[in-house]
Amino acid sequence: MERIPFNKDELRIVGEYPVSKHGALPAKKYSTPIPPKENYLAVLQREIPLWIPIENDGASMFPGVNPDNHARGQVIEANSIPPDKITDFHDAFGVEWIYEFSVGGSMIKPGDPVLKDVNDWEKVIKFPDIDKWDWDAGKHANKEYIAKEERLAFLTISNGFFERLISFMDFQYAAMAMIDEDQKDAVHSLFSALCDLYEKIIVKYKEYYDPDIICFHDDWGSQRAPFFSLETAREMLVPYISRISESVHSNGMFLQLHSCGKNEMLVPAYIEASVDTWTGQIMNDKAMLYDKYGDKIILGVEPDIAPDINMSDEDAVAAAKRFVAKYAPEYDKKPVIANIFQAPKAYVETVYEDSRVFFN
Repeated sequence: MERIPFNKDELRIVGEYPVSKHGALPAKKYSTPIPPKENYLAVLQREIPLWIPIENDGASMFPGVNPDNHARGQVIEANSIPPDKITDFHDAFGVEWIYEFSVGGSMIKPGDPVLKDVNDWEKVIKFPDIDKWDWDAGKHANKEYIAKEERLAFLTISNGFFERLISFMDFQYAAMAMIDEDQKDAVHSLFSALCDLYEKIIVKYKEYYDPDIICFHDDWGSQRAPFFSLETAREMLVPYISRISESVHSNGMFLQLHSCGKNEMLVPAYIEASVDTWTGQIMNDKAMLYDKYGDKIILGVEPDIAPDINMSDEDAVAAAKRFVAKYAPEYDKKPVIANIFQAPKAYVETVYEDSRVFFN
């Protein structure tokens, strides 16, 4: 990438980007010398960028063509649908979800799981025929919307393997099935069938939306610990995440695993499955993960103080300077994303300016 000296005019705000999450504030558009997409792609390709990308340099789409996005209350595209306007919260498999406005997310309607024993899945679960989804209408509706976007384009597969198992069984039975010797073979066969489905969706997403990165959504932990051991993740999930990685990469895209929870002990599984990036939540020890695995996976890393949209400019600037001082020097070996959602303006601009100056 050509090195371009920093100019203060780059911090001039020239507009706003569309929101990538319901309830979020629009991200500011700056007068950058290249589009954020080009800069972000350089990081994914393991090149030195012009600046350290921040979370808002990417734009997420949740296309309405996929019923899972209606079920999750996240239809975000040219014709975005706010959750209170969605009329059908059934996912691609017909499972009913309930949107909880207080937390901004959905959960399956509890108490009556469609699957009691994974060994019965072939008799109970009916897979969707995605060729019947109106892909042409989705492409037509979003053609201009996609063309105007200058940020890295994320398309999300909303329900991964463990999340889908939960949707069929409820949480406690899904968690048990992952370690129950009488059900594990059936879990493997179900996950393999889900892989077949997700691989078809990945091809369709590439053909009709041409994203840069697929975000595969599969939460594996709680606020305090993972839902299962590293050994279980390796046995039950890595083979299928690896297939997703291969499909994504063979279609010319990158893979981000969205996996909430305190999952730091599962990061080796992400790496073994060839995941390109994991942003993770702030309760994870990112400093430890960066030191131990930063050369093997691109991490999203927060500032060293709790991020707060209302923090003072002085605190935001100081935190940003410490961030760049820590992560810029080894960026050629250990690239990171500045992972702070709805960041204070002073933090965003200081990370940008200081990394621009350092890299150029």
